[in-house]
Amino acid sequence: MRHKRRGRQLGRNSAHRKALFRNLACSLFLTEQDDDAYEFLYQADGKTPINPPKIKGRIMTTLQKAKEVRSLVEKCITLAKKAVAAQADADALASKDEKGSTGWTKWRDGEGWQKWSAANAPVLTARRRLISILADENAVNILMSKIAPRFVDRPGGYTRVLRLAERRLGDAGQKAIIELVGKHDRVVATATAPSFEGSAE
Repeated sequence: MRHKRRGRQLGRNSAHRKALFRNLACSLFLTEQDDDAYEFLYQADGKTPINPPKIKGRIMTTLQKAKEVRSLVEKCITLAKKAVAAQADADALASKDEKGSTGWTKWRDGEGWQKWSAANAPVLTARRRLISILADENAVNILMSKIAPRFVDRPGGYTRVLRLAERRLGDAGQKAIIELVGKHDRVVATATAPSFEGSAE
């Protein structure tokens, strides 16, 4: 019996499953990076260039994997989102002088740096926790700089899973996409009733 054993095993042991979810989450976050980052990237053969994704914030996988990785993605976004306010406070206390200059050295040796360090501590903690979860600094940087500020006012539900009609070749597995909400939302146009006020009778 599987009492209190949540989640799918997906035919893998725990270490393999953890690595799978980490790779899927990093792949989703890395789709948000700029197209310039793909300029000098090549496939394993060294000749075929890697193209940027056609739609940012979306990856395709199987339905079961998408449903399982969803909780990890939302947990990472929540951790990064909590650090956004602390990052704004730390930026306000940071030195305006260039690093290594006389003004910066004076700020570094005074109370200004201590206040900045105390304000920046939650940001550093969140960044270290995300790096321990995702093990990819590039994905963490994109998550904290681009994705988390987008969801500051959203209480939850940062992703959606959409089932695709076509099946995977080979084993006919159910394909699905997992994407970040907000960019590709369907906007339903509502009809407004005509107003007859002020019309001549």
